[in-house]
Amino acid sequence: MDFLLHHGVTVLGQWISVAELAGQLCALAVVFLAERRTLWTWPVQVGATVMLFAVYVSAHLGGLASRQVAILLISVYGWWSWTRRKDPVFGVVVRKGRAGERLAMAGLFVLGTVVMALVLDALHASWAPWPDAAIFAGTLVAFGAQGLGLVEFWLVWLVVDAVGVPLQIESRLYFSAAIYLVFAALVLHGWWSWTRSSRRVRLSRAAQ
Repeated sequence: MDFLLHHGVTVLGQWISVAELAGQLCALAVVFLAERRTLWTWPVQVGATVMLFAVYVSAHLGGLASRQVAILLISVYGWWSWTRRKDPVFGVVVRKGRAGERLAMAGLFVLGTVVMALVLDALHASWAPWPDAAIFAGTLVAFGAQGLGLVEFWLVWLVVDAVGVPLQIESRLYFSAAIYLVFAALVLHGWWSWTRSSRRVRLSRAAQ
């Protein structure tokens, strides 16, 4: 991994390590795969977490590094969950969250951000503990909701992207910042796609 961190390419005057390039490209592929509700979403996500863990440790962003470990664990759950939620017509069944589920997502996001920020600050594990913590908490909420097939997980990713772009720029991870902008556009399309799919499933079940 040390080789991947210290070797890379220069794009538009900005140096990008092989680890950052490979990790973010895998993460980008995950968005495409998730929109299509394929099980390949999860093993590709595992590859991204391994690469990006090393990148964020080297950038002294403890929250983002810890996030990769959590994502790895959630990916195992998501993989298992999606194998149990397949439909012969619609693929992985998706739906809109209930009011209680949405409130739980928002509450976990806020609580997780506060707790993680305090931990990062106490351990001096991040130079920007609050945005670092918000990305950590938002990612866990988003992946948890994705594993459950909730459409709202895409909206959580939009919040993560809004926090992540300026943080990546300040960390001089310019390629990652650019990828986050691409994520935002893909997330909007994914939200539209999953919303349409959940409506089709709902109408089909209502007609039965």
